[in-house]
Amino acid sequence: MRLTLQMLISHGRVARKMGLGPQSRLDMLRNILTGLVRHERIETTAARADEVRFYAEKLVDYAKKGDTDEKAMKMASFWLTEKDLVPKLFKVLAPRFETYSRDYTRIARIPNRENLDRAKMAVVEYKGNPFPPLYPVRKENELTLINQLLKGYREERAQELSTSA
Repeated sequence: MRLTLQMLISHGRVARKMGLGPQSRLDMLRNILTGLVRHERIETTAARADEVRFYAEKLVDYAKKGDTDEKAMKMASFWLTEKDLVPKLFKVLAPRFETYSRDYTRIARIPNRENLDRAKMAVVEYKGNPFPPLYPVRKENELTLINQLLKGYREERAQELSTSA
């Protein structure tokens, strides 16, 4: 496909469509965001995860202002379709991220969907959630070849320095 000038001009379209229209896009984003606040980790397609991450972080930014802030309450009541999650947002998530300046969420790629459409999948989660980590923490293994070579080099270097001094 040739890249034409017509394809390069976006005409103000900066967001993904993801649905039948702008209202269905908003409804889908609100439902995903509500699930993310409720469960603190959700699995969705990679495009939706990438799109909802911005709104999830903005929601926490507003929640950090406190539940007395009028704009924060408007944002919470608009984006969360289940109103019983508003206290969780202000009492659990906002204090958890009080020391953070940004990046409250993490996206991890997972294998594509097999049974339906082979869509790229991802997991979106709030940092500090009570679930086990998606990727195990790497441990330093002294038995690997590189670590053994480095250990031997350090010992030889220490002997050279001790004999020359």
